[in-house]
Amino acid sequence: MELKTFTEMFSDKNALDFNKLKYKFGEENLAGYLGTLNDSFYHKLTLLDFKGKPIALLPAKINLTAQLTKALAASYSSEKYGIQAMEDEIISTLSIEQIDSSRESVRKILNGGAPETSNENKAYGIKRGLDFIAEPANKITEENLYQLFRLAVGDFLDDEDRLMPEHKYRHDAVYVVGQNIEHQGISYQLLPEYIVNMIDYIQMDDGLDQVIKSIIIHYYFAYLHPYFDGNGRMARLLQLWYLVQIGYTSSLFIPFSAFINETKGLYYKAFTLTSNNSKVSEILDVTPFASYFIDNVLTKLQKKAEPTNALKKFNNLLQTGKITAKEKDLFHYVLSAYGTNEFSTKQLEKDYKNAAYATIRNFVLKLESEGLLSSQKYGNRIRYKVK
Repeated sequence: MELKTFTEMFSDKNALDFNKLKYKFGEENLAGYLGTLNDSFYHKLTLLDFKGKPIALLPAKINLTAQLTKALAASYSSEKYGIQAMEDEIISTLSIEQIDSSRESVRKILNGGAPETSNENKAYGIKRGLDFIAEPANKITEENLYQLFRLAVGDFLDDEDRLMPEHKYRHDAVYVVGQNIEHQGISYQLLPEYIVNMIDYIQMDDGLDQVIKSIIIHYYFAYLHPYFDGNGRMARLLQLWYLVQIGYTSSLFIPFSAFINETKGLYYKAFTLTSNNSKVSEILDVTPFASYFIDNVLTKLQKKAEPTNALKKFNNLLQTGKITAKEKDLFHYVLSAYGTNEFSTKQLEKDYKNAAYATIRNFVLKLESEGLLSSQKYGNRIRYKVK
């Protein structure tokens, strides 16, 4: 095809929607465009579609900046995960699948309370899943994937959605249904082979940016749909698990699902667009989903990035002996439990449970005087947050 036409199509605002390109430029031009992408632009992966063909990514349409990956590379504290982030992650990952969970009940479970309802069981399952992937020794293997599913989802499913004994995956067909059948998971007979191939892909170094790879893993797991229920929760957990395994431990301090939940319509639209494009091109191109994730999830990580200036100041105070061991533990807890969100001294006393109010009060005032905390007055109440 003519270079001019290809350039116009490649730079079009709907370049990732093949049906819209066909409507605007015609079927013949679309065929030439897709042929050029396939011959010269696509990065082919070792992951396979349902027909056994490699899935593809269009790197030239991926806008991942160093600043975005830097937000994931930060290290928050010695804690395994952020308590506030865990709370938000549990509530949001369930909300994406229209499972109601109150913040009060999630906090009860995080504080060691026993689940009392079906939805609290689901929240408890996600907590168990996050605990499991937060442990670096739990490598991504087929057996550990089954263990994660059992902990996070499987133990709390209704009888009709449970796996058969000795089965790691579903034993029948599964459909994602909206107004129409949106997606059918891979044939259950092929699941063991495809899951093993996926785990091999996770463990190999194919030269692809690892953050982009985590997004592809998220998409691909949902595409395979290995279970009767809980596939979305597992896909999001698997992405976090992979990021933890490659060293991005701060991902456990960032509620990915909260950002996804804020743009839930676009999240599902990205899945649908990827599927619809494959029907036109006969190539499973995951670029629309990767583009959604970067634009609507990763860009928000910068706003939640670690308060590095506060940490530098804090480390300087530690080295000069101005910070006690108790104050160090309290500061790490504040980072873990609240991140850059506001908190009160009463709330910190209640949540931390290991210091008297006078200790909490002195700690907060000291860190405010050192420039580590800022305060905001609301009537008679004062709330603090890390600068």
